[in-house]
Amino acid sequence: MDKKDKHFQVAILLYPGVTALDAVGPLEVFSRMPGTEIRMVGKEVKPVITEGGGLYLGVTHTLAETPSPDLLLVPGGTTTPGQMVDDDVLDWIRRVHKTTTWTTSVCTGALILGAAGILKGKPAVTHWYKMGVLRIMGAQPRPAERIVQSGKIITSAGVSAGIDMALWLAEKMAGRKQAEAIQLTIEYDPHPPFDAGHMSKASKDVQKLAKKIMDERMPASQHRLAPRIAWRRFVDLLRTGR
Repeated sequence: MDKKDKHFQVAILLYPGVTALDAVGPLEVFSRMPGTEIRMVGKEVKPVITEGGGLYLGVTHTLAETPSPDLLLVPGGTTTPGQMVDDDVLDWIRRVHKTTTWTTSVCTGALILGAAGILKGKPAVTHWYKMGVLRIMGAQPRPAERIVQSGKIITSAGVSAGIDMALWLAEKMAGRKQAEAIQLTIEYDPHPPFDAGHMSKASKDVQKLAKKIMDERMPASQHRLAPRIAWRRFVDLLRTGR
């Protein structure tokens, strides 16, 4: 399809340390929707290294070049804290949210929406590892849910939940048949070898090991941003009362 024929713009935010599947899973769904333009958006047009290293994703458009996407998707990653104190990113999210049809997040991307003030008083979900931070940012956590809708804001749980959310949105935007056809084209028919994909299903030992893995994946530089995030939230509470 020629660019001039595309009429629904999807902007997927990228930044160094982003979780690849958070972005690429939904990309695979949205890119199969008719009339859709995908923009991988960031502060600069360049490759960015993803969480874990070894894989680069390319920013195709800057924030300034993408002032009014129809759908905004904010993925999570090990460097979520850095995005939560990046005023260029937060200001852009606030601006585009005013005119989006859908504002969405995958995994800890919800914390970035929270830092932008978009989730105050709203039900939302994020990765289980950061559910407490979601509450601190003023949202109402829904840890039992995989996809949570609050008006035009759609948040999804950790990593793989982004594919489910994208298919859910595909049905809303293009109809059930189109969404099911997309599901078939990506052959999304998961049959995991274990039933430990949610905190409610995993044993205590598995939960402990998973938390250790998560603790080790986040760079120390990101842990050090916690006081700045807390201070910003405290000031926000003083100013707005919520």
